[in-house]
Amino acid sequence: MQIDVERAKKVKSILVTLPKPDNEKSPYFLLAEKYNLKLDFRGFIHVEGVPAKDVRKDKVNFAEYTAVIFTSKNAVDHFFRVCEEMRFEVSVDMKYFCISEAIALYLQKYIQYRKRKIFFGKQTAKDLEDVLKKHSKEKFLFPCSDVANEDTQKWLQENGYDFTPAVLFKTVISDITDLKNVFYDIIVFFSPSSVQSLYDNFPDFIQNDTRIAGFGATTQQALLDHGLLLDIPAPTPQAPSMTMAVEQYIKQVNK
Repeated sequence: MQIDVERAKKVKSILVTLPKPDNEKSPYFLLAEKYNLKLDFRGFIHVEGVPAKDVRKDKVNFAEYTAVIFTSKNAVDHFFRVCEEMRFEVSVDMKYFCISEAIALYLQKYIQYRKRKIFFGKQTAKDLEDVLKKHSKEKFLFPCSDVANEDTQKWLQENGYDFTPAVLFKTVISDITDLKNVFYDIIVFFSPSSVQSLYDNFPDFIQNDTRIAGFGATTQQALLDHGLLLDIPAPTPQAPSMTMAVEQYIKQVNK
């Protein structure tokens, strides 16, 4: 990792712009313990469900679909919430395609896992390519937010799948104005929406010595568009995860 020598100051505190994880085994907790860091989590954005009546206005009829593609746990929660609000009973023959095993296992919250047709990939829709090819005749429903994963939609379109995006939840800016006089050595961002939240809450934000970490191309572009210096990008060949990238940075500046 190339480091700006002038900005290479010791790291003592990190703010992760996500809600605090339920699992104490999160790699961020291990990182904080290892390097004796002050670590805080704070969701810069949150999700609100779209009411079933609004979904109906979009003329999305769940009964028309034979398969669902899930790219997040939020999508799972809101799909089954809307089904309940509509009093729609999901067919036992419905096929579920999930971009990761974690999301596939999360389905157990709503359905009998062993008795359903569930398929999953490693992390992106493209990972599902081989499985989807075998089921190319399905009519897919793609539950998503108002800031849907464009990469997934683009890939499905390019490969000629019969799918319909259904906006079942919205990404909303959270009120984080209480952080006004709180400063961190590193702030970690995971979405363009969380970058927007920073400026909606603090229009006059000045980066100064705060190091910025950004995960993913769209997040990094949003940071650069706001004139911020991106100190810690991820994923990279050397650091496929955000925590690995942050640790590599800390190792160099906390010598």
